[in-house]
Amino acid sequence: MRIFKIVSLIALLIIGVLVAGGATLGWWLSAPLSDADKQALLKSPQYENGGFINIEPQAAFEFTWKSLTDALSADSRSVPTGEIPVVPFPSKSLTLPPPEGLRVTWIGHASVLVEIDGKRILTDPVFSERVSPFSFIGPSRFHATPLKLKDLQGIDAVVISHNHYDHLDKATTRHLARKGTQFFLPLGNKTQLVQWGVPEGQIQELDWWQEASIGSLKLIATPTRHYSNRGTFDYKQTLWTSWTIIGPTNRLFYSGDTGYSSAFRQIGDRFGPFDVTIIKVGSYGPGDSWSDIHMPPEESIQVHRDVRGKTMLPVHWGTFNLAYHAWDEPIIRTIAAAEIANINLLTPKIGEIVDVHNTGSFPHWWQGIN
Repeated sequence: MRIFKIVSLIALLIIGVLVAGGATLGWWLSAPLSDADKQALLKSPQYENGGFINIEPQAAFEFTWKSLTDALSADSRSVPTGEIPVVPFPSKSLTLPPPEGLRVTWIGHASVLVEIDGKRILTDPVFSERVSPFSFIGPSRFHATPLKLKDLQGIDAVVISHNHYDHLDKATTRHLARKGTQFFLPLGNKTQLVQWGVPEGQIQELDWWQEASIGSLKLIATPTRHYSNRGTFDYKQTLWTSWTIIGPTNRLFYSGDTGYSSAFRQIGDRFGPFDVTIIKVGSYGPGDSWSDIHMPPEESIQVHRDVRGKTMLPVHWGTFNLAYHAWDEPIIRTIAAAEIANINLLTPKIGEIVDVHNTGSFPHWWQGIN
């Protein structure tokens, strides 16, 4: 009996240490907020009862036997076994002034190099090997980046959709800050970048429908349907956003991470039509609580139509294993839905430079990779 009590006490002690350690780690990882941040958040129409809200609430999370079995029976093809082709990006071109017109280069996942009306902009740039708070664990890349982080320069601005690790990367942010890049963020994220050493003069926060400018470009933070956190205790403490970029000649829409929302039609009515849209198509389901904040490809096509896009570049697939579906399922479903809706789709290889106004045909490079 005495041995049983000792073993039970040791077990409880171990559990207590694990719980305390986990709570401490979750607190340490949570995104910091300054007092000024907190005061600014209170003025936002999107901030209620201590956190940000969506226009359409998401379904409540349900932990069921089915959700557990879905998670444990994830598609065996969620990670490609073959080599994903990557086109090396000519890094020396970044030392030259950006061209006029509109070009897009998919870096991987949600990172896209946009060259629009004489400016270079990166969407949610992530050049790290893993999307994780740690360098030794977490989802790793299926492929290399088309250029190395040390060669990344000449970027006028970065737009960040939200603070998840696959969209806001510490190493990439610090590198670009040293190059003088300007950062445009949704509300509440400034303190995090300042903590990483980014000068305050290179950071601008925006609420939904607010706009900033860089040269002749307008950058407008437009609504989306998602959430934010980097740890355990900062859930929905910072805002999430899509981005509308308007130049003298060209217009671009970037969805960020999102579920479907009626807000996209408002964006199209106010700022469309767009020459190109960059819309997430991967990391969806299972269950309504997931799909409400990570829409499936068919709804991604509808978003493109709602914002009145002319050409669509599907992203947020093919780089990291962040969901339960096959790694190439998002693009297969996107193509099928685009054909039905008669949507002009861009499906370049990673690193391939695409002139939006002068596109050709794209081979289905993902076929046969597994």
